[in-house]
Amino acid sequence: MIVVTADQVASRTNADLAGAERDRIQRDHGEKLLLPVARNAGDEIQLLTRDARTVVEVVFELTRDGAWSVGIGCGDVRDPLPSDIREASGEAFFAARDAVERAKKSSPRLAIEAAHDDAEHVESLFKLALLLRERRSEQGWEVYDRIVAGAMQSQIADELGVSAPAISSRMKSANIRAELDAVPALARLLENLDSSTGARA
Repeated sequence: MIVVTADQVASRTNADLAGAERDRIQRDHGEKLLLPVARNAGDEIQLLTRDARTVVEVVFELTRDGAWSVGIGCGDVRDPLPSDIREASGEAFFAARDAVERAKKSSPRLAIEAAHDDAEHVESLFKLALLLRERRSEQGWEVYDRIVAGAMQSQIADELGVSAPAISSRMKSANIRAELDAVPALARLLENLDSSTGARA
């Protein structure tokens, strides 16, 4: 199984984000989670899932504005699952804890822990994707948000009042197609890490 533990950056000086982010993730991804998202230790949120694609999506969402340090842990989880994730335990939780602590000292703020030799390589590929996203302009994000919502390029051009070639140029500059193509690959690599650490299907 896969645990994501996210800790808010500079939570003592910035507005509290944990409650709203917990609720958003539960609303957007709840059907793929094994337990409700929980707020833990004040400024930390935690989720548990078997679905690697959901993890990729959540990681991309959390790291978009640099407001969170994110740790991913793969491994077994103690059965039976409790009703509250804060009462759950197992290797995946310990791995996620180690990962988020390491993520706080990393740039970008992401780390992956798993009992597999490829964990370091998978982490490197995730970080490469996050670095590309960090370079995206506001105009690039305008297009990205509409693309992932299902809009066609012609529709986006009409909405933004620009030409279709201009949208194509923005997509290229923002590496949007490259990212969308990479998401399934990142999910598969993470899934392989999880399955190889003995996670129960």
